[in-house]
Amino acid sequence: MNAEFFAALALIEKEKGIPKEKMLERINQALLAAIRKDNPGAEENVFVDVDEAKNKIDMYIRKTVVETVENPAIELLPEEAKRYSKRAQVGDVVNVPVDTKKFGRIAAQSAKGVIIQGIREAERSMVYEEFTSKEHEILSGTVTHVDNVRGSVSLSINSSADYTEAVLLAGERVPTEVLKEGDKIKVYVVEVRKMGNGPQILISRTHPGLVKRLFELEVPEIYDGTVEIKSIAREAGSRTKMAVSSNDPAVEPIGACVGPKGGRVGAVVNELRGEKIDIVKYSENPAEYIAAALAPSDVVSVTLLDEGKSCRVIVPDSQLSLAIGKEGQNVRLAARLTGYKIDIKPESEA
Repeated sequence: MNAEFFAALALIEKEKGIPKEKMLERINQALLAAIRKDNPGAEENVFVDVDEAKNKIDMYIRKTVVETVENPAIELLPEEAKRYSKRAQVGDVVNVPVDTKKFGRIAAQSAKGVIIQGIREAERSMVYEEFTSKEHEILSGTVTHVDNVRGSVSLSINSSADYTEAVLLAGERVPTEVLKEGDKIKVYVVEVRKMGNGPQILISRTHPGLVKRLFELEVPEIYDGTVEIKSIAREAGSRTKMAVSSNDPAVEPIGACVGPKGGRVGAVVNELRGEKIDIVKYSENPAEYIAAALAPSDVVSVTLLDEGKSCRVIVPDSQLSLAIGKEGQNVRLAARLTGYKIDIKPESEA
């Protein structure tokens, strides 16, 4: 029975990745609790001896040899003690083996429950540790269920514990995106929380970090640090503005992000289901940076104002609507990208 027990632990370690030492620690606690339940009064006198080399688990109660037994839970007479130690004398402590066959049903069920709970907790702990290291990274998942009432989507994400379920909440979904069961999508891991019923993985398709990580996957110059993403402003499903700079004068940052025949930016746009992406060149000069951020509109001048981080931008009359954008989107994203409040005026008014 013991050999089969250790073989089962080895199988759990192989299939679920739960270290045998962790399981033995929980099993030890479960067996101690079961012995104490079946032997009231023994308390701290019980112990479990695990011998992995011999595939043996033995359980004992320490009992003191006395002439008159007052507490049978931790005391025994000399003649009884000699069954376990032939040289036992009054005052000696003898280890009395526990016969597991005599375990009470409740005690046995309790031990079984603790072991099962131990497996579950160990699995949750492993999943938490695995996904904590993946915070602010991209994971690939398969849509398993779409809740049309709440608007949330359940995903199956590959992990060391076979597959881990994660929920893409309605607020983290792209409003224009239609998902169905079986779709494979990439998500951004915003945070991993440790909850009572297991780790909670907060994922997003709207977070600007998703755009950043997608470009890192597609653009080697961003991955190796030659090109740096300075800022991202995003309205998910519609448009993103991204400011980039180069740490190597020989590398043009916008060209590196766009790629040959637009292949690199095209791959990101495809993953984001057609979201428009404006890539602009970052500048330490605020006026230059703001003018670039308002692309595709031309800019006549940028004047920085004294009150806080704000500026006045003059654009050609013909470019006013382009600079502002549909429903103010272009100027709104430019303001978020640069951190400046932008007041746009046409050239004639200026």
